[in-house]
Amino acid sequence: MKRKLFLVLTLLLLVSGFAFAQDLKVEYQLYVNSNDTSNNFFSFIGPIRYISTNKDQFDAATGASKLSSTELFQPYIYDVSGKRTFPGGLRGLFLFAVSGVPQRAADNLNVSKASDGTITIQYVHRGTAYKIVTDRNGRLTFPAGDFQMRAIGYIQGAGPQVLSRDFSRDGTADTVNWSAVWNPNIAGGKEIAAGVAAKTGNIVDDLGAADAMYQWNGALQVTFDNNILRIWGGLNAQKK
Repeated sequence: MKRKLFLVLTLLLLVSGFAFAQDLKVEYQLYVNSNDTSNNFFSFIGPIRYISTNKDQFDAATGASKLSSTELFQPYIYDVSGKRTFPGGLRGLFLFAVSGVPQRAADNLNVSKASDGTITIQYVHRGTAYKIVTDRNGRLTFPAGDFQMRAIGYIQGAGPQVLSRDFSRDGTADTVNWSAVWNPNIAGGKEIAAGVAAKTGNIVDDLGAADAMYQWNGALQVTFDNNILRIWGGLNAQKK
C-alpha cells in the first residue's frame, strides 16, 4: 500500500511539477554545535498536494520528526522507478535538523567556511562519507554541483560505524581523516575488517542516478555564520 502511494505521489510530481516554476522549495536551519535543537528546522513545499512541511523539528519524546518530513520528502528524491534524483548527502544533511544531537556526533558532522567563501559540509553515515561544497557565493547548483560520496566503512545493526583504518586512526567516526577520505590516490576496494564482506570504495559523484526520469535544476543558497547552517531556495524538475 505504501509503495503504491509513493508511486502515485511521484507520478503526480512528474505530471504537474514540470509545468510550474520552482517545483521544490526548501528552507533549513541547523545550529551545528549546539545541544539545543529547538531552533533547528526543515521546511519544504512542492506541487504534490498535502506533501509539505513547515518548520519540521526533532521531537525528543518520540525520537523522530514532529511533522514526518522524513517520510514526506521521499517523493522528491526518487522517480517512479525508484531511481534517485537528489543528492543522498544533501538529503541526509536535512535529516540532522529533525534528529537529536547524538546523531550529529555519531556521524561526525563537520561544517567549515573558507576565506574565499566556499562552505564545505562533511559527515559519515552508516559507513558512507559525504561531502558537499558550495561555490564562492555559497550556492549549491543542480544538476552538476559539488556533491561527493565514498564508502569507507560499515555498520551492523544498531552498533556504531566501523571505518577503515585507511581513513580513521582507530576505526571510529570520531577520528575520521577527511583529507584521506577525499584523496583519490588512496584506492578503494580494500577489506575493512577481517571476516566482513564490506570493502572501501572510490570517490564518486553524489548526483543521483544518470538514468533517472528527471533531474533537479537550479540553485540553493547556503550560509554558515556563528555556527548556524542555513540552506534555502527553489529547484525545478527537468525531464531528461
